[in-house]
Amino acid sequence: MRQFVKGQGAQTNPANRFDSQRYEDEASYLNYLLEEGEEDKVKTKLIEVFPKTIVNKVPSPDVPMDWSLNPYQGCEHGCSYCYARPTHEFWGYSAGIDFERTILYKKNAPALLDATLKQKSWTAKPIMLSGNTDCYQPVEAKLKLTRQLLEVFWQHKHPVGIITKNALLLRDTDILAKLASENLVHVVYSVTTLDEELRRAMEPRTSSAKKRLEAIRTLSALNIPVSVMMAPIVPGLNSHEIFDVLKAVKAAGARDAHYTLARLNGPVGEVFVNWLHQTFPDRAFKVLNQIADSHNGKLSDSKFRHRMRGSGKVADNIASAFSLARMRTFGSPGKLSLNTSLHLETKQPQLKLF
Repeated sequence: MRQFVKGQGAQTNPANRFDSQRYEDEASYLNYLLEEGEEDKVKTKLIEVFPKTIVNKVPSPDVPMDWSLNPYQGCEHGCSYCYARPTHEFWGYSAGIDFERTILYKKNAPALLDATLKQKSWTAKPIMLSGNTDCYQPVEAKLKLTRQLLEVFWQHKHPVGIITKNALLLRDTDILAKLASENLVHVVYSVTTLDEELRRAMEPRTSSAKKRLEAIRTLSALNIPVSVMMAPIVPGLNSHEIFDVLKAVKAAGARDAHYTLARLNGPVGEVFVNWLHQTFPDRAFKVLNQIADSHNGKLSDSKFRHRMRGSGKVADNIASAFSLARMRTFGSPGKLSLNTSLHLETKQPQLKLF
């Protein structure tokens, strides 16, 4: 039996579906999984990549965004359930350990964004940072790509959204406050659980729930609009916390809250099932059965307009509970619309004369 490595979501490297053959050096693998208590010595490998474009069109009807931007591929946070894990396979890596320990970064992202926003054909619509992996994951403290991107957004007076689980975002409140003063930014914090034992196991290198609540409180005090995603809700793990989470984030100053239901697409299933049996063996089958009940008997669901909410009794109970909790806690806050008019003035300053 391979030793369970604390502070790491994936314990294995599932085979890449695009590789016809798989070679694994068992000795190297065991050396990679360090002895318990030495997890902090594991070094994340950083690899610079050189994309030609940086803004991605989002065709999915399930997410309220038209464009996304990801300065990083792979994510050190190591969330065991992360839906983005399969994207690492397109780069030739595994969705397991590789996803957490081999991070691809786009150093030219700020320059590419600047060039994009200068295009005459570009029409301003909010661009979401972290449509795939977290733009404030730990490596951001060193590389500061997200901060540079925010500076570009401010320079062009362009609306931007942010999704994160990391309190590192507070480093950039100076820029965020300027963007907020022109209604150009909306922050969405992912708060999955208030249980620190569960958080450390399920999202090992994310900020604690306490720090996320403090971040929400700080942003709210600076009039920077912040909402919350309880994502994902995992039946049998954090589904009982719905009312407590919404009550806590509202008290911290969040303006609204939404959720998604766990779905274990592709290799995420292998990573999560392995993690679940090693971390919570007493309730593993219960959790997996309830996830499957929510997706027509399967752990995975890729159908648009269905995959984020699921169906069946378990999914319906979660939907009802969240709807009730949201109504009691937030009422009807309404949709937040960011300012898209200022960007045109940065490209055509003569408009200010009229």
